[in-house]
This record gives sequence, structure tokens and C-alpha cells, in this order.
Amino acid sequence: MIKTPVILASQSPRRKTLLEWAEVPFKVEVVATDESFDANMEAEKIPIHIAKAKAIAVKNKLNASGEPINNIIFLAADTVVVLENEIINKPANREEAISMLQKLSGQHHRVITGVVILFNEIEVAFSETTHVQFHPLTLQQIEYYVDHYKPYDKAGAYAIQEWIGVIGIASITGDFYNVMGLPVSRVVKELTTLDHLAS
Repeated sequence: MIKTPVILASQSPRRKTLLEWAEVPFKVEVVATDESFDANMEAEKIPIHIAKAKAIAVKNKLNASGEPINNIIFLAADTVVVLENEIINKPANREEAISMLQKLSGQHHRVITGVVILFNEIEVAFSETTHVQFHPLTLQQIEYYVDHYKPYDKAGAYAIQEWIGVIGIASITGDFYNVMGLPVSRVVKELTTLDHLAS
């Protein structure tokens, strides 16, 4: 069991659930951050760049408020969906969600989650990639999913653990939980290492 305090710098309910399943004690602290990135940045580096901004923002907020930040682990993550060389972000509305899923229908794409962990002067940063293949989806299936599940806070406009994943995904190569938003086994391994340093 990890004894060092962990702060999750993410409002994602999926990441919260995964840490709870892994029995990692943590608190959630979120600061609105700029999620823009250089258009020439490599896909694997984009979610790390955004995750680092989230972690630093929360660490700075606590520091500015006078709360101690020593011996606290700050954990942040960000997930992007990559179809060929196109980054597919979160949809702004119903039309964008439908369009994104039409693009992913019958195609192979990559789900890349970047993780940044800050502990005192230590920074751990890595990304995990999972390959996902969708079955061809009908417009009726896509509209049903978007209207019933409203996936507007999800990269690629879908959640693998919801209806669309159950009926629509043909195969997955890599970490399933990475597609949910956190490569949780790798994260726990890194947290455990830092926890040993703290004790």
C-alpha cells in the first residue's frame, strides 16, 4: 500500500476509478490549464506535455496557498487518439462526435496516454500506446451512442468501457486501461518506487 500522499491532477472520473480499483489512496485537485500544443510535436509527446502542465499547475497552486508540497506525489495524465497522423481530440458538440466516430469506424487507431509524476525534485514522465481496431459502425449505431452516452469529455468521442466499446471494437493490442485513460499498472509501479524513496 502506498503511504505517501498522492494528488491526482485530473478531473477524469475514469482515472479516479482506476486508481480506486488499484487501491491507491489519493485526493483530486484540479487547475484549469492550457491544453494547446505545437502542431509539429510528436504524437507521443503531446499528452506528456499537457499532463506536465496539469501537474505543475496543481503543485504551484498548493505552494502559493501555503500548503506543504514536499513529500507529496503529484500525478497527472492526458490521453490523445491518433488516426494515421491526425490527432483526434474531444468533440465540442454532437456533430463533431458523430464525425469523429465515422472516421474511426472500421479503422485502426492509437490511443496514447501521457503520464507525469512529480515528487520533490523528481520528475517521471512516460507515455503508453494501445492499438485499437474498430468494426465498421453504422450511422445509426454512432448516433445512438452519441445521443445516449454524450461522450463530449472523451478523446476520440468514445469510452472503451461503454456500449460502443462492447459492440464496436474488434481488437486491442496493449493496455486496455490505457484506453480508459491511465496505464494504471505502470503508474502503480512508479508510485511504489517513489513511495519507497519517501520512507
